[in-house]
Amino acid sequence: MSIFKKIFGKLLPSQNVHEEEESKYLPEKEIPVDEQFTCNFKTNGGKFLYCENEEELNETFISILQENDWFEREAVAFESKLIPLLKENRLEYNDPKNPVFLLCSCEGLVAQDGSILFSSKQFLQFKSHELPKNMVVIGKTSQILRTKSDGLRAIKNKYAGNIPTNISTLKSFKESKTEDFLQYGIEPKNLYLLLLEDL
Repeated sequence: MSIFKKIFGKLLPSQNVHEEEESKYLPEKEIPVDEQFTCNFKTNGGKFLYCENEEELNETFISILQENDWFEREAVAFESKLIPLLKENRLEYNDPKNPVFLLCSCEGLVAQDGSILFSSKQFLQFKSHELPKNMVVIGKTSQILRTKSDGLRAIKNKYAGNIPTNISTLKSFKESKTEDFLQYGIEPKNLYLLLLEDL
């Protein structure tokens, strides 16, 4: 349908134009996984920040610290590759007693429901309710997968003979306004996702 017909449809005399109508029996058009993940993640209440490169990622991380007044506070990160980011920004990370946030990576980003897949590589033996309410997660565009099954397959391939434990997903990033028994006992996280372009 032309844009003019959409706008002026009632003003123009009807023309004998064959318009293709979609059948309700045709399969739905598949949304690209990155778009599907972004939509579902935001619907879940997550804060999504896209970064083209490492420099932009560092700047965005500093913006999050400024926004929340987290400078010179306690933070926790279980991955040694992330410690320099805490060190550069004068955050206390050696055995924190009361960390304000957790900085971590992830195993995958699940488009199907907008959840984030983690393992013991990010959380060690801790369950999500034992971790700080605030989280800053660094993900990569190559980690966006359509389903949880794809995520589990990716973990199996990545770690081959030494599959990590404590595999879990998080998808609750805002307080629920309705009573949902599926969310009972799950503490929503204030989660920032820094999505780094790596494709």
